[in-house]
Amino acid sequence: MRLSDLRGRHVAVWGAGREGRAAVTAIAAHGPAGLVAVDDSANFLTLPWEGPLAAAAPLVTGEEGFARLAAADVVVRSPGVPNTHPWMVELRRRSVPVTQGSALWMADHADRTVGVTGSKGKSTTSSLISHLLTAMDRPNVFGGNIGVPLLDLPEADLYVLELSSYQCADLTDSPRVAVVTALFPEHLDAHGGEREYYRDKLNLVAHGPHTVVVNGADPRLAVELGDRAAVRAGSPDTTHVATGPDGTPWFHLRDTPLFPRAVLPLVGRHNEGNLCVALAVLDALGVDVVAHRDSLAVAVAEFQGLAHRLTEIPDPSGLTFVDDTLATSPYAAMHAIDAYEGRPLTVIVGGTDRGLDYTPLREHLAEREITVIGIPDSGPRIVEALAGLPAVRTELAEDLVAAVGLSRKLTPAGGVVLLSPAAPSYGRFRNFEHRSEVFAQAVADTAR
Repeated sequence: MRLSDLRGRHVAVWGAGREGRAAVTAIAAHGPAGLVAVDDSANFLTLPWEGPLAAAAPLVTGEEGFARLAAADVVVRSPGVPNTHPWMVELRRRSVPVTQGSALWMADHADRTVGVTGSKGKSTTSSLISHLLTAMDRPNVFGGNIGVPLLDLPEADLYVLELSSYQCADLTDSPRVAVVTALFPEHLDAHGGEREYYRDKLNLVAHGPHTVVVNGADPRLAVELGDRAAVRAGSPDTTHVATGPDGTPWFHLRDTPLFPRAVLPLVGRHNEGNLCVALAVLDALGVDVVAHRDSLAVAVAEFQGLAHRLTEIPDPSGLTFVDDTLATSPYAAMHAIDAYEGRPLTVIVGGTDRGLDYTPLREHLAEREITVIGIPDSGPRIVEALAGLPAVRTELAEDLVAAVGLSRKLTPAGGVVLLSPAAPSYGRFRNFEHRSEVFAQAVADTAR
């Protein structure tokens, strides 16, 4: 379904946030017979619905919203509307067509698009791809889940998009290059379960992409892909890290050394994998990676890591404080912990309790000497899951500020204090940015 297919039809846009606003503006320009916006979660944080938006589509809130959705020819839902929402279940039972702005946009732009998803690494990898393409004189527009709704993007010859599992769920067209960085259980409450989450995530590759590029080192992704044809970055027949001509790790394209691992300013093996995926995408797009390896090395060295992802905060004590607030699952926290292997480490965990299984984190830390501080709401349950591990010291703190203060007392000189909460931020913080702000302020305040 394309935007042009909505001409003359009655359309209901479900959601009044950034994505819903972009959808109303785009759909109104295509002459629907009727257009209404529905917001079932309006509260004091909701932005005013006025001006051109209100003129294009009246806003309906509360229970009346379902009647307007059910009466529509097409429902365009925002990514934040979960598959498990009771209204979604009923709409599908009634066979009401439901799509998203991402699907409408992709139907018209798939052949010019690199789409990147993954349970971990999609933001960094998509940013790297866009950055490196620009360095290779391949102008592109960067957007998607990282901040710009697809329906707000300007026209361009090439797009690089970060796509969440929610945005992938309703796609009926795959991008020309479909990229998957990692796969592990996430957002199960919104998708309906682990199998449903994997299905929605991998819907990105389900509709005839020209090329699929994946992280070949991810075991769960390998299982879920099966024998699907894909460029598996990290393997010897494509981009990978191996011993280079000077005896240190280098990035390679097949048998050819490109540049040293030390060029990449991001810590962690998972970021090595992210760059391998990005380089494989450039190769798939026809960039002569070997001929341009020196220019690529300069571009890689200039790449600035994204905020809230292993962001180091300077501290006069000699401790390294690290903001990894976007690590909202145990698997993401495990990657962050591995990035600081070999240094004394204190990890602050806890946030919204979604009932996740923290057994994988326990197994990962079985042989580690580490201190873990749990904060509400899920911190006590995470600490309980780690009970009995001989080299893991666990403590509880009443909040994030108290945890930072406690970490200064428990972390040896030269060590690392890592906020990698393995849980989302909502409930006690406005959003993940707010959690980062509180962490940074606590680091500054306790340094005095």
